[in-house]
Amino acid sequence: MTAQSPTLPNLPAPLPRIAILGAGPAGLMLARLLHLHGVPATLIERDAHAQDRPQGGTLDLHEDGGLRAIAAAGLGEAFARIARPEDQGDRLYDCRGELLFDAPGDAQDGRPEVDRGALRQLLLDALPAGAVQWGRAVREVMPVGGDGAGWQLLLSDGRTRLGPFDLVIGADGAWSRVRPLLSPYQPQYSGLTLLEFGIDDVDQRHPGVAALVGRGKMVVHGPGRALIAQRNGHGHVRVYAMFRVPQDWAVRRFDLADPHRTRAQLHAEFAGFAPAIRALIDAGDGPVVPRPLHALPVGHCWAPVRGLSLIGDAAHLMSPFGGEGVNAALRDAAELGCALGQALQQGRCWHEALAAAEAQMFERVIDAAAGSADAAAEQLSHDAEALMLEHMIEHQAARDRQRRQAERARASLSTASAGAALSSATSASPTLSAEPATSSTHRPPHSATVPA
Repeated sequence: MTAQSPTLPNLPAPLPRIAILGAGPAGLMLARLLHLHGVPATLIERDAHAQDRPQGGTLDLHEDGGLRAIAAAGLGEAFARIARPEDQGDRLYDCRGELLFDAPGDAQDGRPEVDRGALRQLLLDALPAGAVQWGRAVREVMPVGGDGAGWQLLLSDGRTRLGPFDLVIGADGAWSRVRPLLSPYQPQYSGLTLLEFGIDDVDQRHPGVAALVGRGKMVVHGPGRALIAQRNGHGHVRVYAMFRVPQDWAVRRFDLADPHRTRAQLHAEFAGFAPAIRALIDAGDGPVVPRPLHALPVGHCWAPVRGLSLIGDAAHLMSPFGGEGVNAALRDAAELGCALGQALQQGRCWHEALAAAEAQMFERVIDAAAGSADAAAEQLSHDAEALMLEHMIEHQAARDRQRRQAERARASLSTASAGAALSSATSASPTLSAEPATSSTHRPPHSATVPA
């Protein structure tokens, strides 16, 4: 779908000139919410075009995070067409290949998977044509004139400047160009490095691997290392070899310029694992990419600076374990977009609306960031396999409770509706009604969900 631009009625003041750095999920969602309120924004993206590079693996969206933002953006039906609710399963093996835990995915669990690239395209299609300025890598965000006069963007060529803008929002990820103007903190290495690779057409070319992975995610822990595989759409599987090592270990240990040789070296690293598990490495296609995992401090925040803000990983980068990052980012974007749009519609001070939205974001993400940090600390610990099994069992129990609550709510509503119909047919007495019980889907923050 391509969104139609609404019009703001009777604005009491000119619209602020807004730049959003980064056309990932957070930046695109923010642009969409502003667009729905009739507020234009300029999206600046370093990629040359939407298909410039692989967008990574699968994401699971939560009811109180990504799905809430999707609904606010009016994209629920479009999202349902690209979501994969059936791919929510969890499996845990030991390094001998013994299956320790298997929870098949349930389409009713309320945490549907979606490929990152498909989500990005959905959000791009929901913006006006030309909303993104592609191939614009920002080197620096610079003030214009005196205090409060605005901001300009210096591009990577060192000559081109964009702006001025009244508001620059960094949705530009871990190494944000906006964050140094707000906070002295930089992401810190977690001690964990992933080596990522893909397997194409897994069901046809590697049926044994497809059966091993199942419909969702599988994890295999061994001494000081682990393998994680995630089913994506279109018969693709993303695999992550995880190590607790110094930050530069992967580039020293592996010949990353030669994917075939790198896979042979990975095979040696997992020599003690069952052949069926190592088949994940043998089936790999294309390059092997190192992903050192970083995070910002739990509770990261900043004092308001006129005309600058951050959302998503730029504001609260966290470990991928638990899948909270993208959900927090999408909710950041939706809430900020609504706050700014409503303030402008109502003639209120948008600077105050921005500061209030930031304060709410700081508070809201603390639990998710803390849980993600705890989960990262547990990865490849001396008892990692037992801890993972415990978390998967807790997760399944929570899903079962939520499902039973939903079933009871539906049964209660059905009974009440039937009783109301009977009562209406036989008397003029008031109609009975029942509201379905509500509950949020709970997933322990330590249940590992690996990122792109």
